[in-house]
Parts: sequence; structure tokens; C-alpha cells
Amino acid sequence: MENTGLARALRSAPIAALASRYAVTTGYHAVARPSLPNYLAMTSGGTWGITDDGYHALPATGVGTQLTAAGIPWRAYMEGMTGGCMRSPYPYALKHNPFAYYGGGCPDNVVDLEVLDADLAGVTPNFVFVTPGLCSDGHDCSIDRAGAWLDGLVSKIVASRAWTDGGVLFVAWDEGDGGDANLVPLIIATPSLTAREISGPYDHYSLLATIEDLFVLPRLGAAANARSLLPAIVPGG
Repeated sequence: MENTGLARALRSAPIAALASRYAVTTGYHAVARPSLPNYLAMTSGGTWGITDDGYHALPATGVGTQLTAAGIPWRAYMEGMTGGCMRSPYPYALKHNPFAYYGGGCPDNVVDLEVLDADLAGVTPNFVFVTPGLCSDGHDCSIDRAGAWLDGLVSKIVASRAWTDGGVLFVAWDEGDGGDANLVPLIIATPSLTAREISGPYDHYSLLATIEDLFVLPRLGAAANARSLLPAIVPGG
């Protein structure tokens, strides 16, 4: 999700309802501005010194590359990616698709969001990454409209066998809205995690570290020294 600080997000009824139903962090921070370096941070462990939303061909790295090398099925679902990952029209945004940057183009694992329903009903990849379009993520449309879209997506995911059989769902915002020191929401849902607030300092590197720990992958970049969320969400984790 996009450009919404924690306080403003929780004033939106659909998002507040999700936060009260599942777990929400109270000390989770974005690591940069604008959008792109945050997406890179949460998928590769670094911002690569990038301070804009332009296109930059980066080395073939990131969590997707790790998963492929480990033989772990994964897919990234991009809303509106109807013309390929480099030239799809609005509401798709290349800057919100980090997998297009590693190696200079998207692997076959990156598909349009419309594929997700069939995958949830059939064989769901072990790792799923979903990027909404520029309205659904709250970038160009109201936070309540984005929250309603998000609620619909979360409802589909938590009804799937992939989630009920021990799945973990993270709902992350890329950056805040200019206040609160880039403090953003992170909502976490697992079948066994009770609704509660998770305190303590975390950031996008923490999210990557947690995902890599779950899949027993080496931690990339700044994730190596990040505080994992695993102990807070998995008993004995």
C-alpha cells in the first residue's frame, strides 16, 4: 500500500477494522523517500543509493532470485500489468514493481493480479507478493477506497487453504505521508496470531529478514542485522 502514515491509516474505517482483527505494529518505519527505494529495501536489503522513482537496472539479486535458486515456488502479482512489466499502462506503476529492477527485467514469476484468484483456488506459490495499482494502493485515490479494496483482497487470501494451512500475511505500506518520522502500518495475519499490537522498532529490512528467516534463506544487505518479526508472530520463532 502507498503513502499513508500509521495515524492516518487507522482513522480509515476499513483499515482500522483490519488492524483490530489481526496484529498491527506500532513502531514500523519506512526507510526512505520516495516509493522505489522502499520497495527495493523490502525485497533486496538496500536502497542502492537510489533517491528517485526512475528506472535503474540493478544486479540480479533480491528475494525472488533467492527463492528461485532455492527451488521455492513464488509469484509477484501486479494489478494492471496488462502489457508486460516494463510498459503496462495506468494504473500499473513500474516503480512499484521491484522485481523489474533486478537483472534489468521481470522474470516469468511476475504476472498480472488477475492470475491470483486461480492460484488461491488451486496451487498457490509458497511466496506471494501483491502490488495494487495506483488507485487501489491509496496513491491516487482516497484511503477509504484503498482500504475497501484491501479488505476484499485480504478476505480472499485468508479464505484460501494456502493461508489457513499455516500461512503468514503481511500488509505493508511503502512510506508515510510526511509526518511521524515515516512511521507506517504493518498488519500481520496468521491463523494462530491473536489480534494485538506489536510494539518495538521495525522497518522494511525487518520484513525482509522475517521472510528470509521463514524460508531459511541468507539475509540480504541491511536485513542481516535487522530485528526480525518472527518471535512476535510465531510461537518459539
